[in-house]
Amino acid sequence: MPAYLDHAATTPLRPEAREAMLPWLGERFGNPSGSHSLARRARQAVDEARQQMAQALGADPGDIVFTAGGTEADNLALLGAAAGGTMVCSTIEHDAVLECCRSTGGRLVDVDAGGLVDLDRLDGTLDSTVAVVSVMLANNEVGVIQPLDQVVEVVRRRAPGALVHTDAVQAFPWLDVAALAAGADLVTVSAHKFGGPQGVGALVVRGGARLAPVIHGGGQERGRRSGTHNVAGIVGMAAAATATVAQRSDTVARVGRLRDRLADGLVAGVPGAVETGARADKVAGSCHLRIPGVESEALLFLLDEAGVAASAGSACASGALEPSHVLLAMGIPPEEARSALRLSLGWCSTGAEVDLALAEVPKVVARLRQTATVAP
Repeated sequence: MPAYLDHAATTPLRPEAREAMLPWLGERFGNPSGSHSLARRARQAVDEARQQMAQALGADPGDIVFTAGGTEADNLALLGAAAGGTMVCSTIEHDAVLECCRSTGGRLVDVDAGGLVDLDRLDGTLDSTVAVVSVMLANNEVGVIQPLDQVVEVVRRRAPGALVHTDAVQAFPWLDVAALAAGADLVTVSAHKFGGPQGVGALVVRGGARLAPVIHGGGQERGRRSGTHNVAGIVGMAAAATATVAQRSDTVARVGRLRDRLADGLVAGVPGAVETGARADKVAGSCHLRIPGVESEALLFLLDEAGVAASAGSACASGALEPSHVLLAMGIPPEEARSALRLSLGWCSTGAEVDLALAEVPKVVARLRQTATVAP
């Protein structure tokens, strides 16, 4: 049986989500914006899902904006909040945030060698022109958890008129986002990272924060995000979120043990392998290594042949030849960044998958190194 160790890219659909979605993929097909009984039933389902998401995220139901995924939610948060002001974000953000900031001439804040945002640099970057600051709660490549409460404190003190956004897409499966992101004005989640369907997400907009819409149309979601609701996706996301919160403590403990066994075994079994970031600062499902003398592309190809699905970094950048911007921001040399291996676990990861990775990764690395040695 193959080992799926790419949950940071997407994770399998939870049974709770599948069960909740099925009726809305068949006989329940109403448009929630209509007025007849089929439409009203769909509206009720969306409203109930909104309440579930609000509870899972520590928000009011009216704060929840449904989107087509994490990228759209990030874009709505930043572009909607900027309103001609300046954006600020860290250098290790997901491209959905980073490209918004760059495209509008925003400011970037460095991180330290451990991947943690430099609070002193953040302090020096902020001023009265800043409209929104975005720092992710957990990084999508190396899994490092940011001190979001400290970020919020700096922003409130130095730029009190700015909104604080956090991309919590990778955090939600592992962390109590309701508590840890309570100080943020805007919070992004994406269903397929915690066992919901692909193509649906949510943005928390607290306290009546004003956002200019990015998508214009019929005025759904209180005018903040137009477009017909993806009822099946929204219902599935809410079911997955509820299950995630209920099971999170047990999942974190179980998967954390699997991750530790995987990371310890590979560091011991692959000469020169180095773990990226301090494990104590990372989410439970993240195992990120640099393996000198091995190119990520070749490593991933042979691992796939051996039945191990893994990645080198963000799925959005798959196929890219450039080294990870996250690793470069952490001060890792480009040649080391090109040797990255991201093994990410999720809610359904098993010991058998870890065993297969522990058996195959050392063999594949040895094969690649041998090939490189004998090459003319």
